[in-house]
Amino acid sequence: VGQIPQDVFVIADAKRGDIGNSSSKYAKAILNMDRVTAITVSPYMGFDSVNPFLHFSNKWTFVLALTSNNGADDFQLQRLSSGKYLFEEVIIKSLKWAEVSPGILGFVVGATHPEHMELVRKHAPNTYILCPGVGTQGGDLQAVIKHFAPRVLINIGRHLLYTENQEDPFKAAQKKAAIIQTEMAKWF
Repeated sequence: VGQIPQDVFVIADAKRGDIGNSSSKYAKAILNMDRVTAITVSPYMGFDSVNPFLHFSNKWTFVLALTSNNGADDFQLQRLSSGKYLFEEVIIKSLKWAEVSPGILGFVVGATHPEHMELVRKHAPNTYILCPGVGTQGGDLQAVIKHFAPRVLINIGRHLLYTENQEDPFKAAQKKAAIIQTEMAKWF
C-alpha cells in the first residue's frame, strides 16, 4: 500500500462478511489502515455482518449485489416470492442499513449484467457502483457508463494484470489501460 500514490482511491477487495464480532475485527483491521479508502463486503450473513464496516466516517463499503462471475446466477439472480431478484433485496435492505451510518455505501455490480443495470439504478439512483468485469470478462463498458456514470468506479484489474505472451507485461498493461481510458474519455 505504501507505494500507491496518495491521490489513488484504495479498495480492499476483501469480500468480508462474518458474524458481528468477527466482522468488527475485520473492519478495524482493514479500514484503519492509513491508505485504505474502501472495502468490499458480502451481505449474505445479514445486518450484523455488514454493520461494523458502515461505522467508519469517510470510508466506503461496497456491498456485493450482482457480481460479474458466472456463479452469480446461483443465488443473486434467483427470483424471490415477491417477484424480485435476490440482488434487488440486497440493495433495498442494505440501503436501509446505511441510513444511520457515517460510512459511505456503494454496491458491486458486474459489467457482465447490462440487462439488470437499469433495475439496479431504480433501487439505488444516487449510489456509487463498483463495476468489475470490463475487459477480460467481456463486460459492456458502454452499458456501464450509460447506467452508472458519473457515480461509477470501473475495475479492469484482471484485464491489465494478465498480459500473457508479452515480453514486458508492464508496457502491455499500460497499452491496454490507454485503450480503455480512450474509450471512457468519449463518455466523460
